[in-house]
Amino acid sequence: MEWFEALILGLIQGLTEYLPVSSSGHLAIGSALFGIEGEENLAFTIVVHVATVFSTLVILWKEIDWIFRGLFKFEMNSETRYVINILISMIPIGIVGVFFKDEVEAIFGSGLLIVGCMLLLTAALLSFSYYAKPRQKENISMKDAFIIGLAQACAVLPGLSRSGSTIATGLLLGDNKAKLAQFSFLMVMPPILGEALLDGMKMIKGEAIAGDIPTLSLIVGFIAAFVSGCLACKWMINIVKKGKLIYFAIYCAIVGVVTIVVSQLQ
Repeated sequence: MEWFEALILGLIQGLTEYLPVSSSGHLAIGSALFGIEGEENLAFTIVVHVATVFSTLVILWKEIDWIFRGLFKFEMNSETRYVINILISMIPIGIVGVFFKDEVEAIFGSGLLIVGCMLLLTAALLSFSYYAKPRQKENISMKDAFIIGLAQACAVLPGLSRSGSTIATGLLLGDNKAKLAQFSFLMVMPPILGEALLDGMKMIKGEAIAGDIPTLSLIVGFIAAFVSGCLACKWMINIVKKGKLIYFAIYCAIVGVVTIVVSQLQ
């Protein structure tokens, strides 16, 4: 992987991790264009995903500080309930990661057709949440957190946007737009870090191939993903507040159709 390829893929990861257009789908498309195999891409994938977690820490630092200050009061306050909601949201993705990891990895290697189909599904979900008008609620309940977690678990499929699925699901449930975007970005941090840790341990033990990726490419990819992730995270929070997700639905529909057509011509 050349440094300019790492730059492009890092920018793609950082932007699409927060924008509702599927980072996994776009990384699959970008890797296919550059001829990078998924297994050889493992080390790079870990690096850029950790970079996006760091970008979340930077942009949402005030919210994270608020959570930990309240949590360590060791009482049932709003901060503690927030953490409980995040833990509840992690249950579905945890089940998928433990019991269905091999099946999910097999889907990732099944080509661009599944990516295109899931992008169309993302477009449909974003469109539905845009036109639906549920009764608005001020806070995210435990039940809503679990349902949003189910959406996150489904979004392990390449092309089905994680942020799009979780935010659209929350909007359909009537959750507060501003709080929903923050919750969506914070709830994914533990699963991403956990998966990166497990994949890193596999590489150390020799159970997975890291690929011969130059250190410069890893550094460039990390910086690109971090900077673009910071911009996209802040931008996406404002977009959700304004409820302008329909434009991303149109984008996903176009890219999905193009991807399906290209997959059939290969």
